Amino acid sequence: MSRRALRRLRGEQRGQEGPGLGQLGLDPGPERAREGGPPPVPGKGPRGPSRAGVSNRFELIPAEESEDEPLAGEEQPDTRLSEQDMAGGSREGNKDRSKDGAVTEEMDGDGHREGQEAEQPDRTPASSNKPRKKKKKRKTKKNSAGETVEDNDLEDIDSLLERIEDPGLAPQSQGGIIADSRPLLYVEHRNLNPENELKRYFGARAVLGDQRPRQRQRQYIRSMWLTAPKNTWPRYSKTGITMQLLDTRRGVQHFTFEHHREYQQVQFKFLDAVESMDPNNIVLLLQMNPYHVDSLLQLSDVCRMQEDQEMARDLIERALYSLECAFHPVFSLTSGTCRLDYRRPENRAFFLALFKHLMFLEKRGCPRTALEFCKLILSLDPENDPLCVLLLIDFLSLRAREYTFLTRLFQEWESHRNLSQLPNFAFSVPLAYFFVSQQEELPELERSQARERAAQLIQLALIMFPSVLMPLLDHCCVQPDTRVTSHPFFGLNAQISQSPALNQLTSLYVGRTHALWKDPAVMAWLEPHVHEVLRMVDARDALVQEAEHKRKIRYQSAPRNIYRHIILSEMKEATAALPLEVTSQPVMGFDPLPPLDSIVSYTRPERTSHPSNESTLSLFFRSLLPNFNLQGDIRNDGDDEAGAAQDLNQGVNRLMAAMRDMLANIQFQEPPRDDNPEGDGDWD
Repeated sequence: MSRRALRRLRGEQRGQEGPGLGQLGLDPGPERAREGGPPPVPGKGPRGPSRAGVSNRFELIPAEESEDEPLAGEEQPDTRLSEQDMAGGSREGNKDRSKDGAVTEEMDGDGHREGQEAEQPDRTPASSNKPRKKKKKRKTKKNSAGETVEDNDLEDIDSLLERIEDPGLAPQSQGGIIADSRPLLYVEHRNLNPENELKRYFGARAVLGDQRPRQRQRQYIRSMWLTAPKNTWPRYSKTGITMQLLDTRRGVQHFTFEHHREYQQVQFKFLDAVESMDPNNIVLLLQMNPYHVDSLLQLSDVCRMQEDQEMARDLIERALYSLECAFHPVFSLTSGTCRLDYRRPENRAFFLALFKHLMFLEKRGCPRTALEFCKLILSLDPENDPLCVLLLIDFLSLRAREYTFLTRLFQEWESHRNLSQLPNFAFSVPLAYFFVSQQEELPELERSQARERAAQLIQLALIMFPSVLMPLLDHCCVQPDTRVTSHPFFGLNAQISQSPALNQLTSLYVGRTHALWKDPAVMAWLEPHVHEVLRMVDARDALVQEAEHKRKIRYQSAPRNIYRHIILSEMKEATAALPLEVTSQPVMGFDPLPPLDSIVSYTRPERTSHPSNESTLSLFFRSLLPNFNLQGDIRNDGDDEAGAAQDLNQGVNRLMAAMRDMLANIQFQEPPRDDNPEGDGDWD
């Protein structure tokens, strides 16, 4: 047999065969002869250097072997390490292993396994190539989709998912970063997608269904963070909206949206369509400009009033998509350091679209996603809070069971925002502590601390806002005992004596969160604290007197952002308590109650004015038109002319009221009956 055939049988390559035993003067021994393995390399044997008559051992080592041997010596420890790391995850790995990793398994050409003992710590280059192949085979396997995945990666992914889903390990996130070390208003991209929350509730198959093939066919709509684009939407093209970076102060970046000239022209047409009071004009405008944001917001309100919730939600998502396409490259949704000024009319559409999308998500049953959008709105302007989402964020936190976030928000912002002076935080924070105390997986010490904290805060809330208790029990269909109903502290006097601004806040909280208090365990926890507060009232505690003094001084009038929040929330209990100066003025869905100190970048061109010598009768008939605006027709500069315009406006209003009364009192004479023989016979 030739030397080439011998090399093929042994699995060796050319230049890797060892020197003959006769040249080294060594006896192969019975075990090595039976195994048929390659002879040991000189100087590398298990018992140290060879001793037979070789004058210079290094002359017997081939050139290729001397080059490959350091590589083999360096790679063997790595191979052994990888095999030990993957012993728990690989299903095709080794069954029995000694301390030195002695036994390995290998598939031969016929499909049979043959064991082979690794007696030497270092092997020849020919034998060091084989574990390299076995290593690749052992550490990879195919998943159900046919993709090759490394076992180490699978272990890392599985452990990461368990770490995320485990509520006990929730503060621990990727890379060992503690979630509490992040900024308070940090927004996670994965929590902005409602499908992720629905998948956790119902599973991916129930949520996605047959949507995956359709999404592969979509090519012209790019993926976004705020919304999922739909195939039914019109093709997007540049609308004329851009975002600019104004300045950066103390690590906070201030941005603003800008309207180009072509978008301004569309905006003027939209204002004309709104003044016409005809939704069809807005529909026609959207057919020509399908991504005009204010038209989408206004038409969404019209669809919602017509009980078309699906279309209303779709229009809001399209508005968000249009605005997100105009984002500045450095504008970040998650950092919490990007600001938008609500005083600029161009920025208001983004606030309103986020808020309305948030409300749809809450009604859809996605409170965790809605909470993330609420944090996003608050991060855009946390100091002014133009939509007053602080009145909503506690409710979403309780519904999403994010008790840690709510308590952390209260602890960090109480010192400079006085959150305890808002009824919603005064009652929701102790309720969150109570829910924490009911979690059995927590240590007993932490549960007892949460229980004590909840008892302390709920008593302070009942003392500060006694008018909340009776409406809350009424909404929960709970009949209190006679001691509570007969006591004047919680009686009807507490509701009558409070200011209108405080009445709006308490009505908003009770109407929104009463369902969270219906739990019998919550009512059983609340009852002893109510009696304890009554005992403190009867004892004339100093806390009771101090709270009464605060109620008289504060809550004289509500700021404009609270009115804006109540209008957008559409809570019947709170809307009924709005003052007349708010309800008497028209409220548009695309810009409800604009700020009084607005920063206007461009103005609407003046419309052609009518002759000033118009008669009162013609003014009356013009006032019947829906787009009539007397103040807009009269352009005056002096104080006297402004007063005359006001008098004329009042005169027209009185004339219109008189005309309505006259038309209501007009009575038509009935025609004579047919049975009257003497009547006029001309009635046909």
